[in-house]
Amino acid sequence: MSSQLNHNRRNFLKIAVATGGGLLLGFNWTDSEAAVAGAPLKGVAAPAIDFNSYLSINPQGVITILSPNPEVGQGIKTAFPIIVAEELDADWKNVVVEQAPLDTQKFERQVAGGSGSIPHSWKRLRVAGATARHMLLEAAAKRWNVSASDCTTSKGFVLHAASKRKLSYGELATEASKMPVPADVKLKEIKDFKLIGQTIKNVDNPGILTGKPLFGLDFHREGMLIGMLQRPAFGYKLKSVDSAAAKAMPGIVNVVTINNSVAVVGKSTWQVKKAKDALKIEWEKDGNLESTSDHNRLFKEMLDSPNTTVRRKDGDVESAFKNAAKVIKAEYQCPFLPHNPLEPMNFFAHVKADSAELVGPSQTPEAARNQTAKLLGLSPEKVSVQLTRMGGGFGRRLNTDYAIEAVQVSKAVNAPVKVMWTREDDMTGGIYRPAVRYRFEAALDAQNNLIGYKLRGASINAGNATREDNFPSGAVDNLLIDSIDHKSPITTGPWRAPITNFLAFAEQAFLDEVAQAAGKDPVQFRLELLDKAKQKPVGKITYDVDRMKGVIQLAVEKSGWGKKKGVAQGFSVYFSHRSYVAQIGEVVVEKGKPVLKKVYSAADCGVVINQSGAQQQVRGCVVDGIGHAMYGNITFKDGIPDQKNFNDYKLIRMNEIPEIDVYFVQNEIDPTGLGEPSLPPAGAAVANAIFKATGKRLYNQPFVETEVFKGVS
Repeated sequence: MSSQLNHNRRNFLKIAVATGGGLLLGFNWTDSEAAVAGAPLKGVAAPAIDFNSYLSINPQGVITILSPNPEVGQGIKTAFPIIVAEELDADWKNVVVEQAPLDTQKFERQVAGGSGSIPHSWKRLRVAGATARHMLLEAAAKRWNVSASDCTTSKGFVLHAASKRKLSYGELATEASKMPVPADVKLKEIKDFKLIGQTIKNVDNPGILTGKPLFGLDFHREGMLIGMLQRPAFGYKLKSVDSAAAKAMPGIVNVVTINNSVAVVGKSTWQVKKAKDALKIEWEKDGNLESTSDHNRLFKEMLDSPNTTVRRKDGDVESAFKNAAKVIKAEYQCPFLPHNPLEPMNFFAHVKADSAELVGPSQTPEAARNQTAKLLGLSPEKVSVQLTRMGGGFGRRLNTDYAIEAVQVSKAVNAPVKVMWTREDDMTGGIYRPAVRYRFEAALDAQNNLIGYKLRGASINAGNATREDNFPSGAVDNLLIDSIDHKSPITTGPWRAPITNFLAFAEQAFLDEVAQAAGKDPVQFRLELLDKAKQKPVGKITYDVDRMKGVIQLAVEKSGWGKKKGVAQGFSVYFSHRSYVAQIGEVVVEKGKPVLKKVYSAADCGVVINQSGAQQQVRGCVVDGIGHAMYGNITFKDGIPDQKNFNDYKLIRMNEIPEIDVYFVQNEIDPTGLGEPSLPPAGAAVANAIFKATGKRLYNQPFVETEVFKGVS
């Protein structure tokens, strides 16, 4: 198994065709039509398709798959070819994966976001592999003058058991390329999978471990310049700049103003950084200069405001609370958070008179291309985008601001430029997770049944900070969910599991408190609500009750819920991005402080493609969820972030990561996404365990700043 970075799609096509024959399939990822090599390429891209790619088999038996989706560490560059190779019955060691550039004539949804790549492409990829396998069977049967139904395939060979003959896919590739493409093909039964569900190493591992230039920061073009920008804080604009000292420094080519920022361009990273530091810039106010203290005041005002937007209302909420035997109230707050990917923002651009070339790490390359075309007055076809592997994204690279900066700087200096952000640029540059405060209220009757539920989400630049149709909606007779939002100069954007990354903590921590008030076991309390949603649903139900109960039961079984001594357990369950995850945290008190020892995570994401990748995704989500719940916090004074680097912004340390056991529900449901769903429940599993251990509830993040962790560093 090997992996290559393909810098030119035409090169790939020439390689595939110039191998002395062979089979080249251009398959439609929407309805899985296929075109064999030699057919007009314009016929491959039928109107209104989602996206398509190419599978080739050369006479030497090498199978090449062009992977279109951006690789951000989620393992898609490995998972996609596994699916194709499974239905093809390929020998995995003979599969080569190439990263495709942006090509909207051949592909759509070249996006890494929303945990949607596998759900979108699952069947399309399977059909692609099965189509090629069918054509290889037909080619072998024709050569042997036997029925294709008497032939089988295994590890890159077609076999005829009766005559004990076999031919490799390479030997058959040229003949198979001349066979008719079937309109329909039979897919494998899941019980017959040989690759899917196994543990397979990431195809980029060798390159990563040996330092190959896979990432955007690695990219180098002879003669390119380096650019860095000084950007304004939030609520400011550029008034004046004195760049004389910077321009006089060694290696500096130019200093230019780009909109509201100042760009320094030179020959090396260090020279440019030193010159950027030498700029003398004066900023002036251009809007509200907000501080964290302002945000805290705004949250209180919004939660008490009558001017909210009702997102969902079921039953008679007012009567339910008026007649309740007991009412429970709680508020939960989270701060803004930067994304902090290991690789800071960067992008290469070369703007020419009638075209532009872009290279770099992007979760939304088509958006980068289209915005570039609009900025330069070009048709989109005149802008090429080559994708590099990303050193993390977490939603930050869904935004294209850093790519457009590279385009603007390249145009300004009339040269190829790679724009690079420092860690300080990255942490103070905005596009944060929105800050949110929630108010929950629950009404219990005399029998401790949940008869009323209210949730208000007050947010800063989040829009709707609720997910009004998520559990427990549909399980409560009287329910009101509304929201209110403040528009701020502080920029925000998607952050891994948008909205639900904190909403899940707040909701699951609150339900734990309601269960306590009702005198019920936290798990049993949720199961009773799910039974209600199943048997007597109230309004719309957008989650699968049985799948949610399935992960709960698996987590309870594997963790020994309620049966252990000397350890406090906390429970959480959540549905997001089409998948279901239940988690149980285990906490002990050491030297008077709570210490997280273990997390059990049970997930239902449908069929698991690659155990290795799936395990990594769940563990990464748990670590991310716990770490940011414990420590993440960025604060502001007059529009300027207080935290600028990892010396004053703490991430979870390796020795703080608990043992994590991961389990998957075994079923035959089509894959439903895994890059994000395991993050939302993590914070509440820990918080609820801490309550069990200490008797103290956690309402605000980061946890480390609460009374429970006072003195813990």
